[in-house]
Amino acid sequence: MIDRNPAKRGQARTDRAWGRAAQAARDMSDREQKRRRQVERREAEAAIEAILFAVGDSVETDRIAKAIGQDQETTRKIIYHMMERYKEEDRGIQITEFEDSFQLCTKREMYEYLIRVAKQPRRINLTDVLMETLSIIAYKQPITKLEIEKIRGVKCDHAVNKLIEYDLVRELGRLDAPGRPLLFGTTEEFLRHFGVHSLEELPEMNPVQIEDFKAEAEEEIQMKLDV
Repeated sequence: MIDRNPAKRGQARTDRAWGRAAQAARDMSDREQKRRRQVERREAEAAIEAILFAVGDSVETDRIAKAIGQDQETTRKIIYHMMERYKEEDRGIQITEFEDSFQLCTKREMYEYLIRVAKQPRRINLTDVLMETLSIIAYKQPITKLEIEKIRGVKCDHAVNKLIEYDLVRELGRLDAPGRPLLFGTTEEFLRHFGVHSLEELPEMNPVQIEDFKAEAEEEIQMKLDV
């Protein structure tokens, strides 16, 4: 029998419309929740990658979990997903799992390229501070850090360590004095770098240069205080 009641037909159409709207809203909500989960996962992966890269060594799972605000099981799932993605993308790095920690490592297949880079000559960037420190060591060697600092008027740990890294300065031994401080001097690489065969070929340093070093050091201190 045909329903000829217009009111009922209208109500049925309204109900169907509301049903479709409700379903669309649920679908949209599901998509939004899925999108948010994907964003949260990407953020967690980025955070984990940054942590492992910055630390360098292996990092315990519980420390990673606390950092990203997840439990350990979820954290492991995220890291396992990252490990699979790295493999699929054939990345040059990989995440290695230990007993209860993870570490970001270079793939073994990439070692050859690392060796090539290591064999290349290092680019030496001698700033004014490094040049001043190197000049003092060259002309006053063997010399202690304390003696360098008395001349420059500022701490010299970073400068001396950098010069050692560049193989321009080396430890010569220890001073026979209280505390037995280290003595520093220049290397053969220093001579090669500046094109001289011996320290006797270095130009003489006059007292004015020492005073210039002190003045520049005082300016350096003032700049740090102003900041």
